[in-house]
Amino acid sequence: MNKFLKILAIAGIGILSACGGGGGSSGSTNESYSITLRSAKNQLPLNIANQPAVIGAYGSYTTTLYVDARKGASPIPGGEGIFGCKIEQGLDSGALYYLDGDTEHEDANKNPLAFRAVTLDANSGGASFHFHAGNQVGTARITCSVTDPRDGQVRSASVDIAVGGGVGGKPASVRSSAQAPGFLGVKDNISNLRNNVGIQAFLMDDANQPVPNSSASNLQVSIRPFGASSGAKLIAGNQAGGVVQIGTLGGVGSFSLTSGPNSGIILLELVADRFDNNVSNGIQDAVSSLVAIAVVEGVASTPLTFAATALTVPNTLPFASVLVATGGVPPYTWSAVGALPPGLALSSSGVISGTPLAAPGAYTFVATVTDAVGATVARNVTLTVTGALPLDPFVFTVNGCSAGVNTACVLPNAVKNSPYLYSFSASGGDTTVDVTWDFQLLPAWLTSATTGNTGFISGTPLTCGINTFLVTATRGANVVTRQVSIETVGDAAAVPPVTCP
Repeated sequence: MNKFLKILAIAGIGILSACGGGGGSSGSTNESYSITLRSAKNQLPLNIANQPAVIGAYGSYTTTLYVDARKGASPIPGGEGIFGCKIEQGLDSGALYYLDGDTEHEDANKNPLAFRAVTLDANSGGASFHFHAGNQVGTARITCSVTDPRDGQVRSASVDIAVGGGVGGKPASVRSSAQAPGFLGVKDNISNLRNNVGIQAFLMDDANQPVPNSSASNLQVSIRPFGASSGAKLIAGNQAGGVVQIGTLGGVGSFSLTSGPNSGIILLELVADRFDNNVSNGIQDAVSSLVAIAVVEGVASTPLTFAATALTVPNTLPFASVLVATGGVPPYTWSAVGALPPGLALSSSGVISGTPLAAPGAYTFVATVTDAVGATVARNVTLTVTGALPLDPFVFTVNGCSAGVNTACVLPNAVKNSPYLYSFSASGGDTTVDVTWDFQLLPAWLTSATTGNTGFISGTPLTCGINTFLVTATRGANVVTRQVSIETVGDAAAVPPVTCP
């Protein structure tokens, strides 16, 4: 009996050895499973426009991952569902895709579906899949695993893919959102309207990502002296008054606004500092926005009204004003039809702001106000721009060169014994004043002339060499001098040839 058991055990070992030697190799149960995972790209740009996942030359936001498993030096046997891969961290920064054309991995419109985990078949011991970047900066860690069927041991490998590397993290925009209903009742109103509203500000960087958390205050909020500002105050922690400074968490800062005794509009200014994301040490490079909060005596007691408005706007200076509606059901939403002066815009809260850069004169557009229940009123708004446009800089270049008097700007070569002509021009400055030209140290073979705003030099060189001289363009108070050089050369192709000694 013992002899029979011994023979049976030896036969069983032979069977196991045969099963483990796939791929034509001799195989060995002592050879361990191993797994590797690599990504074609370990860095991907931020996908702020939510471009779809594709591969190839236009797959800027997609990378291919390759998983491979071996038993010793040989590929593991093929099969279905051999590999399991998942996003272990950084799910907000991207997703996994098959991109294999299988309808189970696509929606009804044949668009590839996103997954947080995928199961892959093994072919020659390996498989491939894809990772596609999202719109949030971060590092995604993808982990793949394989199970050794002989002993149930799980082997895994991971790879990190950075999404959105190089984003600066400095404030680029600030916007806000008020707690419903989005308006306030006047202080001590008898309509039971709340006189305090919570407001959140959203501070984003160049790639529309939340700015990093700051140990210091990185957002300043102030009440502008306008409309219903008297008696109103901002509240943030232990701060209360016309100005508060707060810190953001995940790019979000919270504060509240309390109304005063007057109805109308409270205009808030939100300012961040792009220089160092810190407003507590002063503001060096302001990033700002304006928000208007309505303050009302009551609700729906009178129809929505908005009077035609005329405003005077100084050219090239920062400007802000608020359109005011009354009655109806606040909050109000504003829109514009027609062109405002270049540099100005109307926000949905009724704020006209910007820095106008426009020809002087009257600009009229139609402003429409809509209240919370859909009532609308449209009226003309006229903005009269005063003050002249700034002059363009006076520019004088020579053959594309703008060097000064100490470095020569090189003109096209002259050819010995051949006529030469070159014209000079300048732009900008006060265009009502002509440009005058002055040429100093001209060589004897050149003469100068002026036609309108253009200066000319002409002549025929009889000898070879380099001539250097000065050209001065003057328009009003603007004077620019350039050093100019011309080299006279021969022409071997001429008949007879023109040579230089």
